Amino acid sequence: MAPTVRTGTALPAGERTLNPFALVDGAAGLITFVEEVFDGREREEARTPMASGSLIHAEVAIGDSVLLLADRQPGWPLVPALLQVYVHDAQTVLDRATARGAVVVTEVTPFYGGEDLARLRDLWGNLWWLHAPARGEDAVPPWEGSSTYVFDSLDTALRGPVG
Repeated sequence: MAPTVRTGTALPAGERTLNPFALVDGAAGLITFVEEVFDGREREEARTPMASGSLIHAEVAIGDSVLLLADRQPGWPLVPALLQVYVHDAQTVLDRATARGAVVVTEVTPFYGGEDLARLRDLWGNLWWLHAPARGEDAVPPWEGSSTYVFDSLDTALRGPVG
């Protein structure tokens, strides 16, 4: 039986097997945010505006991944994304993001597996998970008696208003 998912050389050049897509209000602003916070690069050739000027498709590369996005059209629901990004320094990224209007959901916190974790919500309602090399010791899991802050902060953000 042939594999279901295309990988490696079976993909078009520069593409990945899975690409997140966000449907937001103000896609051009989200592109700028991603460029300024995550050193993203818009794939200009992918930008597809409608006659109204709204974007029906755009792509911004972050490292070796691509975020696809579009402006929400009349009658379409807002469909923000949950995104995980590996960064070198989570606090630096949080600082860049909050300077551009994002809200911290989870402060930089030791996480399992020798990483630090932080989360932010951007102005478009997207939740970003930031994973970075640990600055300190590995976290003790909550089931072994440590804080539940990492879960609780996410739970609070997801139960609150989007955007």
